[in-house]
Amino acid sequence: MAIEVGNVFEGRVTGVKPFGAFVALPEGRVGMVHISEVSNEFVQDINTVLHDGDAVKVQVINIAPDGKIALSIKRLLPPAPRVTADAPAARAAQAAPRVSPAMLPPACGSPRLRPAPTT
Repeated sequence: MAIEVGNVFEGRVTGVKPFGAFVALPEGRVGMVHISEVSNEFVQDINTVLHDGDAVKVQVINIAPDGKIALSIKRLLPPAPRVTADAPAARAAQAAPRVSPAMLPPACGSPRLRPAPTT
């Protein structure tokens, strides 16, 4: 199978750097999975997720004119769960105190919020 955008391959991690991982592809080619394309969750340290020799399923997301191949693992994963109204974060946001305009300091140059002149 030719290496084209959208194709899915099984590859092997050949190197891990702080910014991403290199994956061996068919035809002796190598592509790179950027750290942002590894997981649906935020990845602080790619070494906690990928290691040399790991077998990974990747999708080709871009082939640059200079031949560099961009890959994604994340696009083959099920979508991340959505936050719903019954989630703890949503409840916490609803419980946050409401801010009224009277609680805010006057804005500089706002004619409505200038103090009354004193005589």
